[in-house]
Amino acid sequence: MPTAKLIFNPTAGRFASIEMIAAAAHHLESAGWQIKITQTTSRAHLTEVVRRAVQDGLDGLFVAGGDGSIQQAVAELAGSQTALGILPAGTANVLANELGLPGLTWTHRHALQESARALAAASIQAVDVGLVNGMPFLSWAGVGLDSLIVSKMEGRRHGRRRFTTQQYIASLLWQARSWQGVQLTLDADGEQVSGVFSLAVVSNIRHYAGGLAQISPQACLDDGLMDLWLFSGVSVRETLAHAWRLYLGMHFDAQQIKRIPFRQLKLAAGQPLLAQLDGDPYEFDRHVAVEVQPGALRLLVPSQAPGSLFSQPPLPPIPGIAIQAEP
Repeated sequence: MPTAKLIFNPTAGRFASIEMIAAAAHHLESAGWQIKITQTTSRAHLTEVVRRAVQDGLDGLFVAGGDGSIQQAVAELAGSQTALGILPAGTANVLANELGLPGLTWTHRHALQESARALAAASIQAVDVGLVNGMPFLSWAGVGLDSLIVSKMEGRRHGRRRFTTQQYIASLLWQARSWQGVQLTLDADGEQVSGVFSLAVVSNIRHYAGGLAQISPQACLDDGLMDLWLFSGVSVRETLAHAWRLYLGMHFDAQQIKRIPFRQLKLAAGQPLLAQLDGDPYEFDRHVAVEVQPGALRLLVPSQAPGSLFSQPPLPPIPGIAIQAEP
């Protein structure tokens, strides 16, 4: 019987009650999983729980949380045989939504059970993981205006609950008034670019900005490549024009926006860099190295996920779990 832990933190995101978590676990157990529910109390505790799951050789780890919790789990799961299952219970849940998993809201209170049912017999895909100076991310990494916003919002947070998309937009409008951009010199697989940018973001998935915009519509999670997007111009007018083009999907041919697919990226700046990895704030020195680790994470993928997200066939299934038929 395949073994797994289901972890959750009741003080983070839009977290469910223990009754909802137990109901989700029941759906997994009905499909043949042996589930142990573990409540985490802090970021450090979550890291320790995931690390122990890997050391114990568990087949799966189900995380009820948002993009930040997923990023923490990926830091320990990358390179292991333990597969990640996402039970979206955060504010944005961008990657989960891309996989076709419903997010938990006040009007959709059975979402965790629906996601658990979809993941109970999911296939496994080996997906790429990004490293920024050794720190892993699964969806995006960015420097510039978005990392400034994440840092400011993190500093004003009380407790562990995430800000809403509306608050993110309000902060964007406020910070854009005085943002002067960041001077960067970049080398992406030998292609060199330098300039002042309002935003530089690396994306491994299709959506961005809490799911409001589709930044890389053709992105694959397992092709060994990620997209570097560079947004030049730092005036309020230019920044808001970038945001509007991104929202409308009109950023591909804009003169001040450049896309560079890459495997290895080197970035240098004139000052220490604020960055965001999967929506969590970090600070790095003036030199940053970004590397794509192909197929480093085993991800449980429901049958309703778009097939175009993947370029490779699924991995062999976990013994004891029947894979869902394609819809």
